[in-house]
This record gives sequence, structure tokens and C-alpha cells, in this order.
Amino acid sequence: MTKTLYLMRHGETLFNVLGRIQGWCDSPLTPRGIAQAKQAQAWFAAQGVAFDAAYCSTAERAADTLELVTTRPYTRHKGLRECGFGRFEGQAEYLNPQPPYGDFFVPYGGESQATIDARIGGTVADLMAQATGETVLMVSHAGAIHHFIAQWTDPTTALPDHRLPNCAIVQFDYGAGQFRFVRVVAPADVD
Repeated sequence: MTKTLYLMRHGETLFNVLGRIQGWCDSPLTPRGIAQAKQAQAWFAAQGVAFDAAYCSTAERAADTLELVTTRPYTRHKGLRECGFGRFEGQAEYLNPQPPYGDFFVPYGGESQATIDARIGGTVADLMAQATGETVLMVSHAGAIHHFIAQWTDPTTALPDHRLPNCAIVQFDYGAGQFRFVRVVAPADVD
């Protein structure tokens, strides 16, 4: 059976507005972030998408976004967390080097790129294999989603401007343990 995965970034947060590195630390959704999540919910409704399973990272920003998108019960999973940036978390975004990160954050208590790839790739694959039904929503984070996209398609094609907007939705087909990139939708571009 082929399943559909909607891998979605959380809505805009206070740290996004302040230009701060979030990683495993958290900040609340802004009013714009709440509006983005509601816009994504409206897009799913207009497409006739109903979720059979729903998951999000353990960050409140991801759970709050998911709860605005669907009333379906969901499971939080640590494997869907954002990249761990160690002591860089909460610091100004200009300190964040350009990817690929390699092992840059490891000496500062963060994760290596290989660790992130294995964590997000393994988590999404395991959850999709376990999920009953055909349509799955996972709410995660820009960095983690970038890492997942890169495992299954050319990220420069999937994200030509190298950016994943808040509440952007990345659609994959899943079957026989393989993912096929379908598209990126950014219904949440609200002012």
C-alpha cells in the first residue's frame, strides 16, 4: 500500500522574528505563526485531506502548530526534533554557519550532520512503516526537514531558494520502505 506523508514545518515563532537559533530550545508561536497554521489547515481541508495518523516533535511550537491543523490525536516523538545546536541555541542567527554543518556543532554539545540524518531519516521511516491508514501528518522543523529532503531528492530542485517557509508542507509518497518526493506547498504565506 502506498501512503502519503505530509511533512510540515511549524508556524512562525518569537525566535524566528528575533533572528535567534532555536534547535532544541523553544519559543512560542507568534500571532502570524498561528495564522499560518490556520491557513495550512484550510489548505488541507480544501484538498480534502484527512489524516489517519499524526506526529510532531517534542517542541511546543510543533505541537501547537499540529493542534491548529488537525483535531486528530497525535504522538510527540523526539526523533522529529530540530537539529541540536548545543551552546549556539538561543544565540543570534548570524552565528549559524552555512550548511552543510558536518561536525561543526559537536564540540559545542550539538549534533553532527550524520547524526541528524540518521535520526530524522530513521524516525520518519519507522513512523511511516508503523502508521495505519494512508495519510500521515508530521510537524517538524526547517533544518530537520531539509536533512530529510536531501536523503530522497535534490534539495536545490525541491527548494530552489534553499528556504522552507514556516508552515510549508513537503509531500512524499511512501511504499516498500522508499520515499518519493512529490512537491512543496507553502499555503501559509499570509501577511
